Amino acid sequence: MASPSPRAPLAERVEELLAVGGPLPIVAAGDPVLRTGTERYDGQLGPALLARFVEALRLTMQAAPGVGLAAPQVGVELRIAVIEDPAPVPQEVRLARGRVPQPFRVLVNPAYRPVGSGRVAFFEGCLSVPGWQAVVARPAEVRLTGEDESGRALDEEFGGWPARIVQHETDHLDGLLYLDRAELRSLSANETVARRWAQPTPEEAARALGFGLP
Repeated sequence: MASPSPRAPLAERVEELLAVGGPLPIVAAGDPVLRTGTERYDGQLGPALLARFVEALRLTMQAAPGVGLAAPQVGVELRIAVIEDPAPVPQEVRLARGRVPQPFRVLVNPAYRPVGSGRVAFFEGCLSVPGWQAVVARPAEVRLTGEDESGRALDEEFGGWPARIVQHETDHLDGLLYLDRAELRSLSANETVARRWAQPTPEEAARALGFGLP
């Protein structure tokens, strides 16, 4: 499928993107749209088109599958992301990572700041960097502000894995990939993570690969 023209008006480009139907193509690392940041959403799409775009993001995220997806990952430079995590993990992992189910949420114009000084590190991956994972140390708790898709204000604190998800997706909106914050000595192919580093925490990987943890 040809990509929408970057010179066309934003709403026109989104209409063109949605016209094919089904999950949207996910942009891979190396595309400038993942690095140039986003513009604040201020009604550029209109309510009906925004609803269709959000539904397409949801469908694409679930089909991938992933637990979050930001608009730049489908080539749209708007400050919008979606998250959802059924958290289908063993209890040991759930406890170690604070991974609890998250319902489907739409984040419009989100921003976060750390709550406290605690930091935690875990392997992290990205739909735009397929096949790889790396350990990323992030604030353990964050305060997220912004709006939802209806314009209602969001002001909420997140901890555990949900805090990691909202940080990862909000970073996308600022032109950042998780690799920008990662311990690169930990970079591992997905099959290596599954075979060697599937423990609930990355402590064994840190010892073997020679990197520090917070």
